[in-house]
Amino acid sequence: MQKPSIPKGTRDFGPAQVARRQHIFNVIRRTFESFGFAPLETPTLENLSVLTGKYGDEGDQLLFKVLNSGDFAKDVTADDLATGSKALLPKVAEKGLRYDLTVPFARYVAMNRGTLTFPFKRYQMQPVWRADRPQRGRYREFYQCDADVVGTDSLLCEAEIVLMMAQVLGGLGLHDFTIKINHRGVLRNIYQALGGESRETDLFVAIDKLDKIGRDGVNKELLERGFSEPTIETLFALLTVEGTYEEKLQRLLAGFVTAGVEPDGARPDAADEDAAANYRGLTELAQVRDLLVASGFRQFDRLEFDPTLARGLSYYTGCIFEVKINNVQMGSVSGGGRYDNLTGSFGLPGVSGVGFSFGVDRLYDCLEALDLFTVTGETPTRCLITHFDAESGRAALPLLAQLRAAGIPAELYPDAKKLGVQFKYADAKGIPLVLIMGPEEVAAGVVKVKIMQTGVERVLPLGEVVAALTAE
Repeated sequence: MQKPSIPKGTRDFGPAQVARRQHIFNVIRRTFESFGFAPLETPTLENLSVLTGKYGDEGDQLLFKVLNSGDFAKDVTADDLATGSKALLPKVAEKGLRYDLTVPFARYVAMNRGTLTFPFKRYQMQPVWRADRPQRGRYREFYQCDADVVGTDSLLCEAEIVLMMAQVLGGLGLHDFTIKINHRGVLRNIYQALGGESRETDLFVAIDKLDKIGRDGVNKELLERGFSEPTIETLFALLTVEGTYEEKLQRLLAGFVTAGVEPDGARPDAADEDAAANYRGLTELAQVRDLLVASGFRQFDRLEFDPTLARGLSYYTGCIFEVKINNVQMGSVSGGGRYDNLTGSFGLPGVSGVGFSFGVDRLYDCLEALDLFTVTGETPTRCLITHFDAESGRAALPLLAQLRAAGIPAELYPDAKKLGVQFKYADAKGIPLVLIMGPEEVAAGVVKVKIMQTGVERVLPLGEVVAALTAE
């Protein structure tokens, strides 16, 4: 007999785990909806033509391809096999599992442009799949919770992303976190300050590895990619500016001016003393900060301007975000950014958008590591009614119906068994209350209510049970 198993990088979730995950989903959903985001769902399968080319070469390699139904190999020739996978793939696989929720969202916007009201705000909470190597915090099947706005350039959207990130983390009890923010324009200006030496993409890819392989590792990689020692020294002088959010902005501005970086967002009326307005990245980061102040945001000790943040190089064009939980060894739990033309590849050019995503699985691992879960039971059941014999079991059915009608999750133990067995069942499932209705209680028209956590018991008239439990 074959031993049952599941694919690597996937997991089963038992009732207790699902209850905890639902707690995370509920906190995120409430936050998204409180900011005016509406729910959306897209198919598990997307055409490969939609998915490929949107995540860079590495992302394309991590796409799960789905073989065509029927005789998928009927059109394959010996020449196709000799040519390799690129020629073979279109003949055997036209669809793939979605890699993220952003690209399907862009496809949806393009397909439904005539019926949407812009700016269009949506959130999605669905699983995605990546053919990655499984490890702690990284799975092949995992949930993302995305919120995106398209059809506006307003930096209010970026400010509200920071507000939503902080609200969700606070709602989950995760208070030791850092929201990192950068701007693609800042990265571009840093590249210009280096004199444009070697390839821009090589520089950004290496910078993004700084927190993983350290300065020495990045230094080695840049040398291998053709950057000179003096250039690398200038780079780290810019990347390692210290101070508050505002101080880093000012010090980078001074570095750009000294290096003679050409302004990339100059305003015709920009005075010399307003030099920051000439650099789009610095200007927009300052505006996001001002909008947060005006919104009453008070957690600037949790918001860090990090010039080394260089995620999403293939499509982010403006602000970039990433969130880390500081007191857990875990990768980022959230990230996102501004993209100016993601819908362009679907025939809808010039539609700017910005969004971010929470990784539910990493949030779960963080909450579990910090013992922050308050939801521990395997069931939503609040009351278990005992079952002594057939007569008392039937007598309990009207009360069971009344409890459920009042919105109190309840169940009657299905078999007439010893009271100790039924208590053990309630304790194992985390049911907080046991309603004891034996022959004596039924005859007296009362119910004995036992609080499982404390063992305290009280006796209530049958007709007052529902009202008493509803009031608690």
